[in-house]
Amino acid sequence: MAILLGISNIFTYFRVLIAIMMKKHLLVFILATLSITLSAQNHVDRLYFDMRASFHQDITDGVYNSQAIGEYLNFQMMGHITPNIDYRIRQRLNKKVFDERNMFNATDFMYINWHATPRLSFLAGKHAVLIGGYEYDAAPIDVYYYSQFCNNLYQGFTFGVSAAYEIAPGQRLEAQICNSPLSLGFQNVYAYNLAWRGEVFPWWKTIWSVNFVEDTSYQMINYVALGNHFVFPDVIFDIDIMNRSGLDQRNWFLSDMSLISKIIWSVGKWNICAKAGYEKNDPGNLNAYGRAYDLVIAPGTEYIYAGCGLEWFPLDRDNLRLHGVYYWDNAVRRYNIELGITWRVDVIKR
Repeated sequence: MAILLGISNIFTYFRVLIAIMMKKHLLVFILATLSITLSAQNHVDRLYFDMRASFHQDITDGVYNSQAIGEYLNFQMMGHITPNIDYRIRQRLNKKVFDERNMFNATDFMYINWHATPRLSFLAGKHAVLIGGYEYDAAPIDVYYYSQFCNNLYQGFTFGVSAAYEIAPGQRLEAQICNSPLSLGFQNVYAYNLAWRGEVFPWWKTIWSVNFVEDTSYQMINYVALGNHFVFPDVIFDIDIMNRSGLDQRNWFLSDMSLISKIIWSVGKWNICAKAGYEKNDPGNLNAYGRAYDLVIAPGTEYIYAGCGLEWFPLDRDNLRLHGVYYWDNAVRRYNIELGITWRVDVIKR
């Protein structure tokens, strides 16, 4: 009990500290970032726009729908302020920019990264919440359909601070304190994350994380996310396993969990792809007041989704991609066929 109280006190201390930093120094950080970006034009390494548009034919819960939509229009800029300090900005130009809870709703990345030594670096600003798994880690423009965990997470990119240390070649530990992904913006609740980006063998890479995440009622949930990436000649295979638990939950990796797998077979300028996932949360995963521990996957959920598709790269794998995808899920009984195009326009590339 004394250990649990000590951990709780540490979390409380960091939550108050970060709250003060966020509220009092956020504007200073934003102005400094803009000032540095404007004054460091000679250090812009890359500036580009990337876009994705698709034509959908789907049947959702027995109702037919057809639409042609623009899904992504992103502005991206990366560069260096000094040889040891780099920055990145990714802005979604087709997403609502501002709401009363989150003035940076359309900003995925806006950070500065200081490489203090060849092995140690510190990052501050808006970046991805450090949760393991390769579906979660992928750039959204490259994902055609998601698990419920990724779809229902309130925000996957938040303001915070991170530190990374390379303990050996190909082995990196990362620690992060950031706004909670279960908050709608800046709500004085935080996530405390530790991850290992590693390489077990040259053909087996990992993003494994342990996360302690607060919700808006200051209830904390724990994630253990094990992302595994297997690389073979012409074939890539991912398998992500996640456990979510409150303090009183039992049956780890059986009670509230996700299992996601993906395979890509590259043949010349073609990718043959398939992905499937299974997620569940037992109905009894409620606290003493009848409130769910897990606010992302509701108790009583059993979700299955799967799909397959083709990607074609007529020029190269960086600038132009055409795709055809079919996917299905059991939640709203959606059957979807999607045809689309993704392209990138470089303004500066060094």
